Amino acid sequence: MTRRKPVRCAGAAAVLAALATFTTSAAFAQLSDGKLKIGVLNDQSGSSSNMSGPGSVVAAQMAIDDFGGKVLGQPIELIFADTHNKPDIASTIATKWLDNEQVDAIADVPFSSVALGIQNIAKARNRMVLISGAGSSDLTGKNCNDTSFVWTWGTYPYANGVVGAVAGDNPGSWFFISVDSSGMLKTVEEATDILQKRGGKVVGLVKHPVAAGDMSSLVLQAQASNADVIALANTSSDLINTMKAAKEYGITGSKQKVVGLLTFIPHVHAIGLADLQGTMNTVSFYWDMTPETRAWTTRFRERFKGQFPAEPQAGVYSAVTHYLKAVQAAGTDDAKKVADEMRKLRVNDFMTNNAQVREDGQVLRDMYLMQVKSPEESKYPYDYYKLVKTIPGDVAFKPRAESECPLINKPS
Repeated sequence: MTRRKPVRCAGAAAVLAALATFTTSAAFAQLSDGKLKIGVLNDQSGSSSNMSGPGSVVAAQMAIDDFGGKVLGQPIELIFADTHNKPDIASTIATKWLDNEQVDAIADVPFSSVALGIQNIAKARNRMVLISGAGSSDLTGKNCNDTSFVWTWGTYPYANGVVGAVAGDNPGSWFFISVDSSGMLKTVEEATDILQKRGGKVVGLVKHPVAAGDMSSLVLQAQASNADVIALANTSSDLINTMKAAKEYGITGSKQKVVGLLTFIPHVHAIGLADLQGTMNTVSFYWDMTPETRAWTTRFRERFKGQFPAEPQAGVYSAVTHYLKAVQAAGTDDAKKVADEMRKLRVNDFMTNNAQVREDGQVLRDMYLMQVKSPEESKYPYDYYKLVKTIPGDVAFKPRAESECPLINKPS
């Protein structure tokens, strides 16, 4: 029997090749300039660099690497710049990035005064903002827009968690020391509202500039007020210096309680457990909570000089990862289409459990009320917190009915 030679169908092969070429070309065309470009904008060298800074760049690169380095078949590029915590410098960089350097998304953006300006610049250009380092309620309130997201924390849940825990059934009198910035003053406003609803009263407020240095005069005013609670609405070096002054003047351990409304783990490390033991603070992420957070922290430390991650840095990884998933799902880098996908997709990662992204761009993640351990309770490096309670995301954040964001559909 004569064996027949296989017949090659040149026409079918040509069709398949053309289809493959079309599919590949279509995927390339879905990204406006043949690549996706993300810019991390933060304080690289100043007072908040240990909470975001170079560590946020590392976290963003980890997210890109874990995603495979490409989206829709095209490369993902990461750049970064230092704002020096100055809104004018940040705005200049962001405008240059978006107008001349084809940056598709800006990530991190600590300090609410910086973030509020970046939101407006990006909105005018239909670009994405993934805010991890700032948390003013105005970002998802009256300044909200459909291509901006607040990913990691917020002034409302931090104030809500700490005031609720410290005030209890006998709120007493409170004195606030606050940095003179929109984000922190919003925290004071929200803490005051929560406090007054519980029957407490505010007996004083003093403000200081960022990186003020000596806090002695402010602490002495707070001490002289005889307030039951001295609440600190500052962060970074300002918080550390205020806590040190409180110890120097004998307030720490006295009848007056000193609480921080925005305390990140680098602050606890810098101040020390001896002076912070027993104090409460609200967090969105703690490295030692679960096997997943510990595993991610191990990888982060391997890439970042052995340092432990702060909340904004973990949030950058989470935000960039979710953004890349949404770009893949939307099939485009168009910010509004990607933003729609980001709201459709639930957020699930090492620090987030099935969180909803609300219309105003707020990630309704669970928050955690923590108590700082005593030196005796701490058994290994950065073993600083014990969990008091989990605050569900739909409870932790400002209620829908109280939102000033026009994108929110309020209950009737």
